[in-house]
Amino acid sequence: MVESGPESEARERAQRTLDAFRATGSPRIRVVLADDHVLLRQSLRLLLEMNDEIAVVGEVDNGRDAVETACALKADVVLMDMRMPAMNGIEATRQIRKRSPATRVLMLTGVTERDQVVEALRAGASGYVVKQSDVNELLVAIQAVHRGNPYFSGALSDGGSPMELLLAAQGEVKDSGDPLTAREREVLQLIAEGNPNQAIADQLILSVKTIEAHKAHIMSKLRVQNQTDLIRYALRRGIISLDSGDEPT
Repeated sequence: MVESGPESEARERAQRTLDAFRATGSPRIRVVLADDHVLLRQSLRLLLEMNDEIAVVGEVDNGRDAVETACALKADVVLMDMRMPAMNGIEATRQIRKRSPATRVLMLTGVTERDQVVEALRAGASGYVVKQSDVNELLVAIQAVHRGNPYFSGALSDGGSPMELLLAAQGEVKDSGDPLTAREREVLQLIAEGNPNQAIADQLILSVKTIEAHKAHIMSKLRVQNQTDLIRYALRRGIISLDSGDEPT
């Protein structure tokens, strides 16, 4: 059955835009979408590619794939959800900025707590937009961070002014107090999400013994005694959330 209607036409138009971008090397802003909600990603793709300045070159549903895709495709901007499986948006942002410094990360999330905003900025995010924003604000934000300027949604005003947030993030860079490596933070998230060692080993393509060693190192570095303490740490750092399944992320 052949699809018809506005959505089908928009999808075809978006595909033509992307095909033209690939064929001509047109200097559109190359965007990767990272969000575990399929409908949101599909809607964003359709909306963004109606703009002549943007080409969505990839979309993923977890932080680990966000890192690999953004780096492989040399994305200009990644729209990054905060809470995703496998690797959260903050850790994914940290790794993208390390591996692909030219790629800008724009957080697009329902999380508005000040400490989470600061943590995202500390990880290297260039801007922060809440999901309640309209598409015009999102387009402005993408263009701003692509030019190297920070952007903050007006909905974050309760957390402080943009300058206050940036200064807070810069202050935390000096003494963030996070002793874990990138791999250890990744393992910690999977542990805190309740995955058994074998499942973690399968996801990360490591041995169970390696996962057990990582867990022991994490507990030693954090000076905690059991898995409950690990979960508390993960919650405190925003690595996982108790209500991430009930509220927009």
